[in-house]
Amino acid sequence: MRFKLILAFVEESKKDSVLDAARTAGATGATVITNARGEGLNKKHTFFGLTLEVQRDVLLFVVEEHLSRHILETINQVGEFDQTSGQGIAVQIDIEDAVGVAHQVETLTKVVEDEL
Repeated sequence: MRFKLILAFVEESKKDSVLDAARTAGATGATVITNARGEGLNKKHTFFGLTLEVQRDVLLFVVEEHLSRHILETINQVGEFDQTSGQGIAVQIDIEDAVGVAHQVETLTKVVEDEL
């Protein structure tokens, strides 16, 4: 079984809805890294030297490759990444090898077979 890593950079306020939607779309879990910062196309605004920015979280999903595109598109839709600049981004990367997922392979095998 092959896996992909989906990294999603989302506003803290949308974290729970993105996590729930990704699980509904087929993700079996996630790792959340809080308090991330970044800068996109538009620079952040400052007020008396203080940067005004929205809290970001990084969500990491290890997902089965046949489910990855659907999960990625679901994250995009719920996170509203394409609606307004600065909402967040999500990318997927091939995973060459993984350990610690053996307990999920049996369940994922049934899900993928049903999808295909």
